[in-house]
Amino acid sequence: MGVPTKTCTLLFVILSNVYDMVSSSEVAKHLEMGMQLLHRGAYQDALSHYHAAIEGDDSNYQSYYWRATVYLALGKSKLAVEDLNKVIDLKEDFIKAREQRGNILLKQGYLDEAHIDFEYVLRLDPHNLEALHHYEVIEQLKNDIAVAMQMRDQGDCMGVISILQGVLEQCPWNLRLRELRAECYEAIGDLNSAISDLRPAIRSVPDNTKGYLKLARLFHKHGEPEEGLTTIRECLKLDPDHKECMTFYKSIKKLVAQIKSMQDLFNAGKYGDCLEKGKQALSKENTPAIVTLVKTKQCHCASKGGAEDAVNLCSEALRYDPQNPNILCDRAEAYLNADDFANAKQDFASARELDQENQRAAEGLKRAQKLEKAKGKRDYYKILGVKRTASKGEITKAYRKLAAKWHPDQYQGDDKKGAEKMFIDIAAAKEVLTDPEKRAKFDRGEDPLDPDSGRSEFNPFGRGGFNPFSGGGGGGGGGGFHYTFHF
Repeated sequence: MGVPTKTCTLLFVILSNVYDMVSSSEVAKHLEMGMQLLHRGAYQDALSHYHAAIEGDDSNYQSYYWRATVYLALGKSKLAVEDLNKVIDLKEDFIKAREQRGNILLKQGYLDEAHIDFEYVLRLDPHNLEALHHYEVIEQLKNDIAVAMQMRDQGDCMGVISILQGVLEQCPWNLRLRELRAECYEAIGDLNSAISDLRPAIRSVPDNTKGYLKLARLFHKHGEPEEGLTTIRECLKLDPDHKECMTFYKSIKKLVAQIKSMQDLFNAGKYGDCLEKGKQALSKENTPAIVTLVKTKQCHCASKGGAEDAVNLCSEALRYDPQNPNILCDRAEAYLNADDFANAKQDFASARELDQENQRAAEGLKRAQKLEKAKGKRDYYKILGVKRTASKGEITKAYRKLAAKWHPDQYQGDDKKGAEKMFIDIAAAKEVLTDPEKRAKFDRGEDPLDPDSGRSEFNPFGRGGFNPFSGGGGGGGGGGFHYTFHF
């Protein structure tokens, strides 16, 4: 016997009510958990609960409102507006949603739409101070934007920047105005400010290949090729076949590789190769900031490597960046390598004036002063005929060549005493310049062998003050000196 139709209908109603009660209870739990997580700043976790609440009941305006609040906290204003639109559709007179949406629209620069929301709020709540303030501000903002556009048409970039300063304080999410101000900053050469305006703007627009290309070019123009490479890759992620982005990508990728290679060669002590790599980078590059970057690195390589044209290379780099204390220090080092102490002191002093905290400049100035005072005394670099930047291998090679010539047992001339003195100086030079600690001391303007102190700290033939040229064993005179020299 079947169940009566009325009974089935009643049963369905009861079950529906039970389901609604359970569903409502679950939604309430999700809303409560979402609120707790929101207050703790756990936005992603809160978002998942609000998603669940809306899935359980898509007619609950509170769920949409609080999800919009989380979206705002996460910087997703577009999604927040979509949820607030839903709230207002469900409950038209919900003032908080109207006020929140008005605030977002104002920040985005949608002034007419914001005006409507604030007007609605003031009809329901005439004493709402925030809504009243924004309502009054909107008309002035419209006038300011119109003036800025007129100035743009007249080519008055400074005027546009000045006007938009105040406008963007009220409408910080207005992408169109940020792009306009970025164009003006670029026009007056303030690339850093242009990048600051453009970077957040392009991320707010879906599939903005044009924006990423423009930003990448700005980074390149600003002398930041690695940032340019990273940015142009974002363009290619959106459109791998984008011709302009691909062309720019290939050129900047090569440039970044060349600059990195310069640094690697410098770190490896291959200063000549570093200079050559810089020439390759400059062969197809005329952007002032990039030219400055490469020439600065060339100056550093040339100075460290003791290149003959180091002073000229650093002077050229300074023409591009005259206020760079590091270039001045590099040129000062190049002057020191050439024993031009006066110019070295001047460059170190200039670098210190530009940067009072620059330890390299302060220490370099003291070193240049000491080296100048030591001028005329025994110079171990000159004795061996090597540069101040010579490697240990170059020093050893020079020593062996000279030692073979001046060793008393090898010397063919008549001035035996002179040869002995020369050989002692050669051996002393090798002793100092192949010992990192002693060489560093000598480079600071001090002689580690202390030749004027009266002490014999160095003896190429023996220890304890033994003089190999004094003759034989216990007596005072005589026998000839014989020493086998080992290379």
